[in-house]
Amino acid sequence: MIITLKYISKIKSRAFTLVELLVVISIISLLMAILMPTLSKVRRQSRAVKCLVNLHQWGLIWQMYTQDNDSYFPSGTLEEGWIRGTWILPLRSLYNTKEEIMRCPMATKREGHPDDEKYAKDKYKTYLMPAEVGEAEGEDCSYGANCWLYNFPDKDEDGAKVVTVQSRPVAWNWRTNNIRNASRIPVFGDCMWRGGGPYAEECTQGNPPVNEDDYDGYSAEMRHFCINRHDRFVNHLFMDSSARKVELKELWKLKWHRKFDTNGPWTNAGGATYDKWPDWMRKFSSY
Repeated sequence: MIITLKYISKIKSRAFTLVELLVVISIISLLMAILMPTLSKVRRQSRAVKCLVNLHQWGLIWQMYTQDNDSYFPSGTLEEGWIRGTWILPLRSLYNTKEEIMRCPMATKREGHPDDEKYAKDKYKTYLMPAEVGEAEGEDCSYGANCWLYNFPDKDEDGAKVVTVQSRPVAWNWRTNNIRNASRIPVFGDCMWRGGGPYAEECTQGNPPVNEDDYDGYSAEMRHFCINRHDRFVNHLFMDSSARKVELKELWKLKWHRKFDTNGPWTNAGGATYDKWPDWMRKFSSY
């Protein structure tokens, strides 16, 4: 009996004190604080990989379309007029119900209606792709097309020669994917709006965003793509059907249209110094 009581007393002496318990909790909290940024980074990286998987699927869809249309991209027109931004209309029948590939996994916020006072854009928001031309409702989307792709018709409905579409020279459009150096020509990618037709020049369509989520209207078209969605990168699909990440300043080195100057004023070769860039982009690699 004495041995048993001594044994029980020995067991009781091994119990945690309140101080020891608090120390253990503090250590666990510290470890969690150290690990959480790493886990968050891993989560973002996995979403970026899923985004690239989505773009690879879109590469197949665009490829199917051009194969069925003698290597040409959509015409960008309907009876209602020009539809440079609503790229999904000619492609919808090819992806059927795969709505989930229309948005990057990082774009978790749902967009409101443009008439809503709270309507605003940022890198994690989707926008509404119209179900048809002129309709507001449609799919939630976070990718946009390079609007210099379209195979615009040579003549309009009245038989007049088409020289410009929405003030943009149609001669600059690619029209077909049968192009050399296709790996430098963006087709589709992370975007704050339906797409855009960026310019190389220092102008509204070619300037970087002043602030990180600076949408600044439909005409500021490089800003639609220049969003910090993947930790200074965006993901893009190229005309050779490859998909890869693109650092934000590298966007000005891509061949957006036939006359796009890849050594323009926002590149190292064009004289883009560190202090020329907006504050939020200065720390990024230069090209």
